[in-house]
Amino acid sequence: MNSDDLKIKNCINKFLDNIALSRSENTARTYSNGLDAYLEMLFESDIDVDNFSVLELTEDQVSVFSKHLKSYSPATESLYINVFKNFLEFLIAENIINLNMHRVKMLIAQRSRKPGIRIPQFPIESIEQVLTFAEQLPNQPVNTDQEKIINLRDAAFLLTLADTGLRIHEICGLRRGDVNWFTRKAVIIGKGNKQAVIRFSNRSLLAMRNYLNERGTIDGLGSSQLSALPLFARHDKGAGKRILHITTKTGRMIVSQRVTECLGTDAVGTITPHSFRHYFVTTVLHETGNLKIAQEFARHTNISVTQRYTHLANDELDDTYERIFDRD
Repeated sequence: MNSDDLKIKNCINKFLDNIALSRSENTARTYSNGLDAYLEMLFESDIDVDNFSVLELTEDQVSVFSKHLKSYSPATESLYINVFKNFLEFLIAENIINLNMHRVKMLIAQRSRKPGIRIPQFPIESIEQVLTFAEQLPNQPVNTDQEKIINLRDAAFLLTLADTGLRIHEICGLRRGDVNWFTRKAVIIGKGNKQAVIRFSNRSLLAMRNYLNERGTIDGLGSSQLSALPLFARHDKGAGKRILHITTKTGRMIVSQRVTECLGTDAVGTITPHSFRHYFVTTVLHETGNLKIAQEFARHTNISVTQRYTHLANDELDDTYERIFDRD
């Protein structure tokens, strides 16, 4: 291995290429940001970043990087320090360096701040207004066939987000063949490359059928099998006659645009694609009162994540509080 292959920038690029192949676009971006922060630390320490060799890396770099990250939030510090740890593990797996990873992990545990548990906040009533708006989208007057199919797509997209708890990259990656219309389920590869079963509501299935029926002529023009085509497709000029998956950026734009149309510009940013996932988990908890079921539906590995939603679903506590403090 020549000296250029050992330069840290080249090693980082090789590592990020591997991440881009195996992880989502958002994860790859996070890894890139984390390692940019590490390079920034080296630069601020008057180290020649362009010629710094990974052979100079030691376990103590974890402590130095952790100290540099104190200006970031605890959550970001934890995220970036774990990105750096994964980078070191990659270098070891590639037989580029030899470090004591047990010591690295011990240093991370000792030096890193623990991020506080943040209770998810989202406007439930506003989300329900947006969902009512979405159900009426197909009935809105339009000037072109393109506007009609986009309204049908966006209605199906929003209702499916709310009634499945899918993450943005999961829903954008769905294919027509993933949906079993008889069992009303789909098998997906979710977070952490784990296989999961998703269930669909009647209203989301109906909205998807209406959208796909309108799209039937377009889908039939290509040579691809219907099952391989995206469930939610692009309908912009750039796509032309091709049936392409919508990107996560497009998914966010759909939410932003429809929230603006329904609630006004002041509501922009208060509802994101992930807000619908919060809404889904809270609805399950509210209707069942069963934390384990909510965990299964949400596909949370750790039940403590699901527990963050219990305060939003406890009507009994709300009623008791009102009886005590609002007796008048």
